Amino acid sequence: MYSDLAGKVAVITGAATGIGKAIALRFGQEKMKVVVDYRSKQEHASEVVQAIKEAGGEAIAVQADVSKEEDMKRLIEAAHTSFGSLDVMVNNAGIQKEIPSHEMRLDDWNKVISVNLSGTFLGASQAIKYMLENDVKGCVINMSSVHEIIPWPHFVHYASSKGGIRMMTQTLALEYAPKGIRVNAIGPGAINTPINAEKFSDPGVKASVEKMIPMGYIAEPDEIASVAAWLASQEAKYVTGITLYADGGMTLYPSFQAGQG
Repeated sequence: MYSDLAGKVAVITGAATGIGKAIALRFGQEKMKVVVDYRSKQEHASEVVQAIKEAGGEAIAVQADVSKEEDMKRLIEAAHTSFGSLDVMVNNAGIQKEIPSHEMRLDDWNKVISVNLSGTFLGASQAIKYMLENDVKGCVINMSSVHEIIPWPHFVHYASSKGGIRMMTQTLALEYAPKGIRVNAIGPGAINTPINAEKFSDPGVKASVEKMIPMGYIAEPDEIASVAAWLASQEAKYVTGITLYADGGMTLYPSFQAGQG
């Protein structure tokens, strides 16, 4: 736990389920004030809000589409109106869909890019604008993926979006470091989220994924939430411009683990 987080205000996109939900719940345990963004799952978002309050934090749920600039402005305004500030922005919302690259339509490409990459930019830029205007030395956390550096056939739109987040994170970190605003990313590996539930329910598929992870297991969302809490805290006050890979070693070329090659 990080005592400096108590009372801080955070906005988390895509916080009704999965990694976003886990981060919201962890921030609640840290006694933070949380704006829980959701796109369509209002009931799930309300449950997250209630859990945060029960943990000792404060929370509200706000519906917003991260790919729309006006919606992102409204999220930031909700944080200010309800809690009086914005200290931490977590751009977590993201989507993926398997499509062979030669069959991918422009609409398929644009849908993923608009949420994953443009949505992250809108969230980061609106948060930074607020922090500059209100002299807040806050932090932005972007949810990337191991696929910002690991190619992923059939997911070229997703991998491209995450590669873009990597450079966006580095650029924003360099640009706003003199203002005391930190910008970092988290690169999860295989995580047991609802979006992966069907895939990991197949024992054969699950085993094949675990073979790509040197630590040998698929992580739970709260293991990523722990990383987010650290990056948001003053324990990470000298950290900016990085992607912190929380992947069990997936980015370490696991095929070489036994010394072959």
